[in-house]
Amino acid sequence: MMDQRSDTTSQPPLDGDTAVSIRVYAGIGTIEPATWDRLADCGTSAASAGGTSGRTANPFVSHAFLGALEDSGCVGRKSGWLPQHLAVEDDHGQVLAVAPAYLKGNSQGEYVFDHGWADAFERAGGRYYPKLQLSVPFTPATGPRLLVGSSPYAETLRAALADGVKAYVRQTGISSAHATFLDEEDRMILEESGYLHRTDQQFHFRNRGYGSYDDFLGTLASRKRKALKKERREALANGITIERLTGRDITEAAWDAFFAFYMDTGGRKWGRPYLNRTFFSLIGERMADRILLVMARREGRYIAGALNFIGADRLYGRNWGCIEDHPYLHFEVCYHQAIDFAIERGLTVVEAGAQGEHKLARGYEPVTTHSAHFIAHQGLREAIADYLERERESVEAMQEELSEHTPFRKSEPPAEAD
Repeated sequence: MMDQRSDTTSQPPLDGDTAVSIRVYAGIGTIEPATWDRLADCGTSAASAGGTSGRTANPFVSHAFLGALEDSGCVGRKSGWLPQHLAVEDDHGQVLAVAPAYLKGNSQGEYVFDHGWADAFERAGGRYYPKLQLSVPFTPATGPRLLVGSSPYAETLRAALADGVKAYVRQTGISSAHATFLDEEDRMILEESGYLHRTDQQFHFRNRGYGSYDDFLGTLASRKRKALKKERREALANGITIERLTGRDITEAAWDAFFAFYMDTGGRKWGRPYLNRTFFSLIGERMADRILLVMARREGRYIAGALNFIGADRLYGRNWGCIEDHPYLHFEVCYHQAIDFAIERGLTVVEAGAQGEHKLARGYEPVTTHSAHFIAHQGLREAIADYLERERESVEAMQEELSEHTPFRKSEPPAEAD
């Protein structure tokens, strides 16, 4: 395996004087947090001011979040996510661009499913694993993957990272590289570099300048509006109250309770939750001001909760769990409270995670998500390219169909593309 810091390939100069190369770092701790966050546009000032560039500050590509995954042991050799972060450096060793990347021995925790590709390739005598994953582990949230900050050479640096990934695949002899939940700029660069384009679907809430939850309800068809009001009342009918915790209000006791919910629900749903208790303490220490913990309390104890992360212009719903089942409580804690918070904070979007057509009735609209895939084997590449063409058509047709079933009055304009 590669050392902590090792060359993969040289790249053309950015200008007449600055030559660059690609290095691989086997741990985010070997890159200065200030350097990483400047390139990721994730500094404190960027988050509070709405970002320092046109790309939205995203909490998941921050040094704090990715470092917590590594330092807690959620990410590492044992988990099947071996850090192999790529960096573009000049001839003085200055880091100019980075990409969070992991060598994967499985396809778990990715939310863009390629098990069928792996099975087909291995039945044909190939070896699909290991592969390289450009993503945030266990986090199906759209965001930047080619992190270049506000460099005047941003497009060139993204292209250098895209080429560096391909060089990594060829030099190591692995099957492929996969960049998932991409923003538009990265998607375009990767497609131009020869990666295959894949689409999928999520459900996001779009805040169209609502002053209150009632303003949002006013855009819905009457029957849908009445149903949501009833649902929210019944969710709290058994003496349940809701607390929203951010910053210093998130105590270790609150994390203890939330972790119990996460383990109980995650264990029943997936069999093996990906995150451990240490991870939650670390994000609480390092980025509490960018966390919203929605907790439900009944008879003096917490019974359910949802973990959200606060970006520059959007709220990201991530994990949920409960130790008591109550009608509609999941919808209240995960979706309605997120909408309330986004409206109060002036956030423009709530991303509610993967899957879930049930979100549609609660004001979340279908949006397209994007990934890009570099496949080294020509035969496998051709087969996947053919499959993806048909899959994109299917995703587009499904989105058009679902858009007809949003709860909004028919005069309400359709959502703009994310």
